[in-house]
Amino acid sequence: MKKIRLPLLFAILFVYNSCTTQQLQQSADAVVKAANDAINSPNSTTTPLTNDEVISGLREALTVGTNNSSAFASKLDGFYKNPSLFIPFPAQAQKVKTWAINLGLTSQVDKFEMTLNRAAEEAAKNAAPVFIDAIKGMSIGDGFAILKGADNAATQYLKDKTTLQLKDKFTPVVQVAINKVELTKYWNPIITVYNRVPLVEQQNPDLTSYVTDRAILGLFKLIADEELKIRKDPMARVTDLLKKVFGSLTQ
Repeated sequence: MKKIRLPLLFAILFVYNSCTTQQLQQSADAVVKAANDAINSPNSTTTPLTNDEVISGLREALTVGTNNSSAFASKLDGFYKNPSLFIPFPAQAQKVKTWAINLGLTSQVDKFEMTLNRAAEEAAKNAAPVFIDAIKGMSIGDGFAILKGADNAATQYLKDKTTLQLKDKFTPVVQVAINKVELTKYWNPIITVYNRVPLVEQQNPDLTSYVTDRAILGLFKLIADEELKIRKDPMARVTDLLKKVFGSLTQ
């Protein structure tokens, strides 16, 4: 229940102390009405949220989520030993994986998959600025619709509106990461030998595009998890704006 303001409470006490027994009965309805008006008055609580405040709060939540997600994903094994983020052998090259394992190249396949994930982890170190630029550029019309939507509504909005832009900006980041972890060093020996096998369909997946897509997908997964924390856990609301905007959901 909303709190009655002190001035009104004092006024109510004054009325009761000043009235006779007969007057108390006569003024009871007026006192109750005044109390109810105070409880339901917009001025009895914090100022109602504006759409601009909600939009600022959503952007701040995504910024916090992006920073936390990038920090988590960029740690050693952030992708590689996380089942929900792990990047497997490219789906379009599964024939290559099967052939290599049957040929006794299991260790090379495992090393390649580990390096795929190392590339994503390395790229995640520089992901936050790319995501934050996209967040700042988001044009949100109805912040309340997102705020009161699904638990991942803000993340999904960011994903829908900025994925193509993010991919363009994130691709060079991934390319640098791929070069740093020497991904092609582990891929080229496998694919080169495979493509020499008579009558096989030649394979040459775009590893940069593949890692970029999977890395962005994984980061969005983590950002959605962070959004859920902010929505459900008051302790995750680390700024006054987050407390005000997302605290309104429980009032």
